[in-house]
Amino acid sequence: MARGVSPSPQVFSLGYSFFSTRSTLAPRRASQYEAAVPAGPPPTTTTSGWVDTGESTVPAPPAGPSIVPGMRPIPRATVARLPRYLRFLEQRKEGTVSSEEIAAATGVTAAQVRKDLSFLGSLGTRGVGYQVEGLRDLIMRQLGLAESLPVVIVGAGNLGTALANYRGFAQRGFRFVALYDVDPARIGTVINGIPVRHVDRLPADVQAEEVAIGVITTPAEAAQQAADLLTSAGVRSILNFAPVTLRVPRGVTVRYVDLAVELQILAYYRTRPG
Repeated sequence: MARGVSPSPQVFSLGYSFFSTRSTLAPRRASQYEAAVPAGPPPTTTTSGWVDTGESTVPAPPAGPSIVPGMRPIPRATVARLPRYLRFLEQRKEGTVSSEEIAAATGVTAAQVRKDLSFLGSLGTRGVGYQVEGLRDLIMRQLGLAESLPVVIVGAGNLGTALANYRGFAQRGFRFVALYDVDPARIGTVINGIPVRHVDRLPADVQAEEVAIGVITTPAEAAQQAADLLTSAGVRSILNFAPVTLRVPRGVTVRYVDLAVELQILAYYRTRPG
C-alpha cells in the first residue's frame, strides 16, 4: 500500500473473525482462513532485527535496552517474565514478598526470580525479601509504564471490539485512543467510551496523541496494509492478532498473538502427556 493512499474498503475490510465467527465485512471460506494460518508461531521481529522463530535452536538475542537510567541491559527472556512478576505484585498490594512466593505464583524457580530481579539492582534483603510497592514501581518503570501509554486498534470487528471493551488494560497502564475501520456502519460509533474513526484519521491521531502501540485485529489479507499505515505514521510497536507474518522496517517491534496456532500447539501436547 502506497503511503498517503487510503486503502480501499474492498481490501481493507476490518471485520476480524474471532474463532469460527465469520464477519460479513470480509467473507471467506474456512479453507481460505486455514490456509492463511502459519504452521507454527510466526517470527517476532525485534528492535535489534533478531528473529524469534519459536525454535530452541536459535541463538539467544542480545539483551534489550534498559529504560531506567544507570541499569544494565536486561535479557529479552527476563523482560518477558517481568509482566508476570508485576501481575503478582499488583495482587499483593503491599508488605514484603520472597523470591519463593513470586516463583510459586508465576511458575518459575526462585533462583530464576532472583536472577531476573538482579537486573533491576540490589533490591532484596536476605531473610526479609522484597518490598512489594518498591519492586512493583521499579518493574513498571522498567517496562515503560510509569505513565499511561496511548494505544490504537486497527479493526473494529469482533476482536477489536472485545479488546476495547476489556477494562483491564487501563488498570495495566494502557489507554485506547481510538479504533479505526472503513465500514460506514461502524465509523462514528463509540465502544466502551472509545470512538471508532475512519483509517484516514490514523496518521494525524498518532502524531497528536503520541501513540506508542498499534494493535492489528484485521483479517490476514488486510494486516500488512494496517502495519504499513501504522509504521508510516510513526508507530514503532505493534501487537498483531492477524494470522500472518508482517514485513516491517528495522526498528519496529512486532509481537504476534495467533489463537489458532496456540490451539494447534495445545492439540499437539494433549496427545503427549508429560
